[in-house]
Amino acid sequence: MEAERVENMEAEKMQFEVRTDLALEEKESFPGDGGEIRGVSLREWNGCENSMKLTEVKILDERGAKAMGKPKGTYLTLEASQLSDKDEDFHREISDELAKQLRKLVKQVCRKPFSHYEHPVHVLVVGLGNQSVTPDSLGPRVVGNLQVTRHLWTQYGEAFCQKKRFPIISGIVPGVMAQTGMETAEILKGIIHETKPDLVIAIDALAARSVRRLGTTIQLTDTGIHPGSGVGNHRHSLTHESLGIPVLAIGVPTVVGAAAIVHDTVSTMIKTLASNSSTSGMGNFIEEMNSDEQYELIRELLEPEFGSLYVTPPDIDETVKQLSFTISEGIHGAFFQQQE
Repeated sequence: MEAERVENMEAEKMQFEVRTDLALEEKESFPGDGGEIRGVSLREWNGCENSMKLTEVKILDERGAKAMGKPKGTYLTLEASQLSDKDEDFHREISDELAKQLRKLVKQVCRKPFSHYEHPVHVLVVGLGNQSVTPDSLGPRVVGNLQVTRHLWTQYGEAFCQKKRFPIISGIVPGVMAQTGMETAEILKGIIHETKPDLVIAIDALAARSVRRLGTTIQLTDTGIHPGSGVGNHRHSLTHESLGIPVLAIGVPTVVGAAAIVHDTVSTMIKTLASNSSTSGMGNFIEEMNSDEQYELIRELLEPEFGSLYVTPPDIDETVKQLSFTISEGIHGAFFQQQE
């Protein structure tokens, strides 16, 4: 019976696409704790003295990929409400954890043993997004904070980088198609052909379904990235298959759909109505609709009036600025520190 219920949920999800980039939110849309999905494994643990929650969702096969609506691979989510606070010590702890998890993924996808500096690893960091639009400027800001070293390698040679134990890091902000007239994948293919990096790390702003995850969640995945997919703007994907080298992606949700906000509000309203004897009938009527039916109803009401409206927090400028340093320091920690 439980398996049949999960299969029915899978069928519903195929008909109704929730706009979110987070594998964690896809997992949460299933019944139970999300660990019963065939072809998907789930692991959760706490870090930073229980102030940070880590969730690893692994999509193991095609069945899991179909159910989740995402490619096979590993999706690691770091959640911490303090990420929105101006706490340098805590952000340093987040950077350290991000560096640790990033090193693990690199060792899984990159054949070159980057922990040994006989041949320094060459990493191309790509800052996706539009720097002129604050919620979409995370990627360009991370690249702006990076300590790039490829110019030292070209100027002084590989022996210099070996002696200094430097990785070879280069960075690019390819802009958006409206600015360049080119797909990001087209630009990167040319850069990869000329510079021959071992690995791409793409940084992008994401779309979430829950307001509480804006600026408080970092997702790290080894499946690459699909620019604009979270807001319904499907572009050429940046993956191992499309670029010819491993692609890791780091993202932070900075926007949420207006319909999703109303859906969360309605869910709270249903609980309030159902708990009051005088309004329980109304609450029960709405509650009988499943979550996707409620969301679809709200979207049908809102979008004719407002279009596909997306919302971002009022302090998004400070949040993106702060998180761009946190992520860039995580990348530095992953590659500059000598690992045994």
